[in-house]
Amino acid sequence: MRTISKLTLLIVMIASMSSCVSKKKFKNLQEQYGTMQSELDKCQEAEIVYAKRLDACEREREGIKTSLASANTSLTLRQEQLDDMRAQLADMKQLRDKQVSQVGDLTVLSQKANDNIGETLAQLETKEKYVRLLQAAKTKADSINLALAVNLKTVLKDGIEDSDVEVKVDKTVVFINLSDKMLYQAGSSNLTPRSKEVLGKIAKIIESRPNLEVMVEGYTDTDPIRNSCIEDNWDLSVKRATSVVRVLQKEYGVDPNKLIAAGRGEYNALAPNDTPANKSINRRTRIIILPKLGEFYDLLNPDMAPK
Repeated sequence: MRTISKLTLLIVMIASMSSCVSKKKFKNLQEQYGTMQSELDKCQEAEIVYAKRLDACEREREGIKTSLASANTSLTLRQEQLDDMRAQLADMKQLRDKQVSQVGDLTVLSQKANDNIGETLAQLETKEKYVRLLQAAKTKADSINLALAVNLKTVLKDGIEDSDVEVKVDKTVVFINLSDKMLYQAGSSNLTPRSKEVLGKIAKIIESRPNLEVMVEGYTDTDPIRNSCIEDNWDLSVKRATSVVRVLQKEYGVDPNKLIAAGRGEYNALAPNDTPANKSINRRTRIIILPKLGEFYDLLNPDMAPK
């Protein structure tokens, strides 16, 4: 800008002096003017170049600012990762210390186990003997029950329909299911003449086994009952079981100390009470023949274990 001002001033001076200067001076002034015009053109070109460079520098500065922000973000992320790794390292150190402690405890326990190995083997041997005892007791009980079931089926097969009598072995007991229609008069606890024939045969088996007990359970269907003698199905089931027990005791001489009477009412049914046939199945009396508790525990006496 200063160069332009000087050039303008020079032109004005030349114009004012053109009338009074010599041609030689005027020529010199023209040459100076040309030179200064040339310098002005160069300055303008230089200004354009510098303006472009300035613009490039501005863009470069913006790029550097963006790169710096990205670098700061990356640095923050790396710092967070580093902190996380340090925390993991601290946890691993704690875990290592804990495992070292556990190894020490295991070493102590192993030493104690080695010291007690003889005692442990002795205990295992004792348990093995007891297992053999239980197996022997179960074998004996199974044999007794099987023989009892065979005897009952043999004495009850003549003249009695299979549908009225069922003999089964269930775990440690033998039981006989007797149908309602064979034992009792309808809706009562009074026994039929035919029932006494069956009970007499059962009584002979019971009397031949003095080490057994007998539980008589009465069952009904869900049809309600109530009259002058019977309160409900609970009452009917108990009265029916009691009727059977009385006959076994009074007419066939079964030791009453071996007899148990129980009523189960309409519960523990064998079939849904939704048809006459199913109700007939549920109306039953079950005679359970089981070993006396004292006899059963004698089977578990360690002195009886196989050597």
